Amino acid sequence: MTAPDADRPADACSEPGGLGVQPAPPDRLAALRAELQRRGLDGFLAPRTDEFMGEYMPAYAERVQWLTGFSGSAGFLGVARDRAAIFVDGRYTLQVRDQVDPQTFTPRHLMEEPPTAWIRETFVEGERIGYDPWLHTRAGLGHLKRAADEVGAELVAVDGNPVDAVWTDQPAPPAAPIAPHAIEYAGETSLAKRLRLGADLARRKIAAAVLTASDSIAWLLNVRGGDVPNCPLALSYAVLKSDGSVDWFLDARKLTDAAREALDEGVALHPMDGFAAALQALGRAEPGVRVLADAVGGPAAVVDHLSKGGAQVVEGEDPCQLPKALKNEVEIEGARLAHRRDGAALARFLHWLESVSENGSITELDAIDKLYEFRTRGVRFNGPSFETIAGYGPNGAIVHYRAAPTTNRRIEPGSLLLVDSGGQYDEGTTDVTRTIPIGAPTAEMRTRFTQVLKGHIAIATARFPKGVTGSQLDPFARQALWAAGVDYDHGTGHGVGSYLNVHEGPQRISKSHSAVPLQPGMIVSNEPGYYKTGAFGIRIENLVAVYPVVNPAEGAEKELYGFETLTLAPIDRRLIEPALLAVHEVAWLDGYHARVLEEIGPIVEADVRRWLEDACAPI
Repeated sequence: MTAPDADRPADACSEPGGLGVQPAPPDRLAALRAELQRRGLDGFLAPRTDEFMGEYMPAYAERVQWLTGFSGSAGFLGVARDRAAIFVDGRYTLQVRDQVDPQTFTPRHLMEEPPTAWIRETFVEGERIGYDPWLHTRAGLGHLKRAADEVGAELVAVDGNPVDAVWTDQPAPPAAPIAPHAIEYAGETSLAKRLRLGADLARRKIAAAVLTASDSIAWLLNVRGGDVPNCPLALSYAVLKSDGSVDWFLDARKLTDAAREALDEGVALHPMDGFAAALQALGRAEPGVRVLADAVGGPAAVVDHLSKGGAQVVEGEDPCQLPKALKNEVEIEGARLAHRRDGAALARFLHWLESVSENGSITELDAIDKLYEFRTRGVRFNGPSFETIAGYGPNGAIVHYRAAPTTNRRIEPGSLLLVDSGGQYDEGTTDVTRTIPIGAPTAEMRTRFTQVLKGHIAIATARFPKGVTGSQLDPFARQALWAAGVDYDHGTGHGVGSYLNVHEGPQRISKSHSAVPLQPGMIVSNEPGYYKTGAFGIRIENLVAVYPVVNPAEGAEKELYGFETLTLAPIDRRLIEPALLAVHEVAWLDGYHARVLEEIGPIVEADVRRWLEDACAPI
């Protein structure tokens, strides 16, 4: 889907719309303030998101970056007449000061100094604060409105984003082709999915559901696109009716002939700019018509327009999210095939890395490019599933590190290299992390790695009753680390799509509460870690699929589930301290490596196979 250089920050002059300028010129903020004054507004609130609220955004929606220079994946902007602030979470406290002029935008911590506090500090009675209702959720707006009410200010929905009015070279919306996702990969026709979900809406006496998440629409209609980096999505909206028909709002020029032919008569095409009016018309269709809308993950504008038309809005979850997460057998088999192909690329990469890393001749960016090259040799590879993380030494201890020319480290003996990467294949999506010693690892590295491995094995071998959630399993992954007085500050697992988003809900394995039980067909990552600031990082990540245990233990009284490990790549034995592993943990590791060798060995070159035989030898 993208060339290897797309995984790197581009030079300022090469990014569209002036997005590479850091910090952004102050005249951009001045132009916005002039536009706000023209509209009779005293301020403006802008989260870093687009009107589809996905994880990845097209260039035209990078309004926060254009105004400030900040390129992080999460941020919030507050602009007033005489001051402005940018809010970021703990991942970006250093980056924001490198990329943003603090004289223009004051950096604030999103949780410790939130936008609500800034509103109370900044605005006074009678002032009007603008917001784009397509970029805020109703839930998020509720907090902002309460803060404004406390000081007597007013939140005002704008018609047309004021940033767009002053961004003169704003990139055009993407127009990547939309192609069908074949039944041989989807495992279920679009019509069958729509009838199934429509029947559930009818049972709940709901006439229609509004879909704003691009991955939901891609899954429901069995289509894939390319409007955003790393995810095969076509940016669009849809309304699913209780009879299984769909009104699809999109730029129809993006549809390939094959995609048009694959759509059945139950899918009606409409221009994107008719979506708001259609929502209002839906509300006027019949008195008190009940329409489902996602108030937590969807734009507030959807509920606004439905309500304006007179609909009775039922606030609830996107009806596609859970069915999409429950992969059918075709999708699970596709995931196995994708991981086998990905495993061959990883074996070639790890073999290559071992042959070149000892002499210090390569860098993090070289490793990223080489791994991409190996993946491109596989059939039906459509690009990375996210920007590859390759962090050597101290960079590996930065959980969300991205290698750039200014941070690029040479890989040489003396520390660890953490590589977190994934691929998009027609059959499925992969995500894998391996930690590799460059030179001889220290005793501390081996101990910490083995503690992480014990947690990984605990998840991989878990058996749990029906109804258990990921938050209940999360301690399994941390017990060895907790016993040693350490931990990691991220979730243990996230859901993964089927040739869709690499981060998919509603399932997860995390300390955070989850009300969604793990169910057969769900794919989730298993990725405990350890990070020593300023020294090194460790993470071991495989993807696993939930399956029903066919032969539970004798006397079992409950239906049991377990995990099938999908990822096929050796776990570096040089970092393992065998004395710290229990007998059953050694058995799992040796069995896993035997399977890796059995499945990957026959599909790689002879020299890679010889290396793999050594890498997969019993502990």
